[in-house]
Amino acid sequence: MSLPFTLEQFFMVFARYNESVWPMQVALTAAALVSVALLFSSRVWASRVISFLMALLWAWMAVAYHFAFFSSINPAAWLFGAVFLLGSLAFAWFGVVRTDLIFRPVLGVRGIAGATLIVFALILYPAIGYLVGHRYPSAPTFGLPCPTTIFTLGLLLFAAHPMPRWVLIVPILWAAVGSLAAFQLGVLEDLALLVAGVVAIVLMVLWPAPSQRIRIESADA
Repeated sequence: MSLPFTLEQFFMVFARYNESVWPMQVALTAAALVSVALLFSSRVWASRVISFLMALLWAWMAVAYHFAFFSSINPAAWLFGAVFLLGSLAFAWFGVVRTDLIFRPVLGVRGIAGATLIVFALILYPAIGYLVGHRYPSAPTFGLPCPTTIFTLGLLLFAAHPMPRWVLIVPILWAAVGSLAAFQLGVLEDLALLVAGVVAIVLMVLWPAPSQRIRIESADA
């Protein structure tokens, strides 16, 4: 599969995006940190706020990156953006409106994997990029699809059973699409997308999270 853009054009889009939206990168990272902090909250509304923030992140990637910038070098960005909006709607519907998406701290293999993906997305991803020569502003920052997808998959590993599977579809799809592009372009840090996708699927099948529904309902009462 040949890409309709060069590696240089790819990183130039990042530069244009980063220079245009600054300081939104700080706000987007802050939203991620708030989401992580709310994992440990006993407040009934905490999971709803996490889902709201995730819906905002995925809508931001659709509009502010795919539609506004990536579409200038890749016509498929219009399709990508539409799919990302569906991902945003999934978080909004299942997590904010229906409150079917409940987050809680998880121990064991699932919790360790989730925490590792979150730390990778927020800290190790930009660090690896810096080490291989991807310097700001021509570097993917948090709030762009690849690091945010890794973060999302890590966060979803803290979702209580039963988790609405619809919220997983778009992150997994982008993990697959982004991985193919990473291999072709040689973007080392984006190769973690493949790992994140496989880890998320395997752990959600083999290590289902304990149910949180009973405690949440009793807290509402």
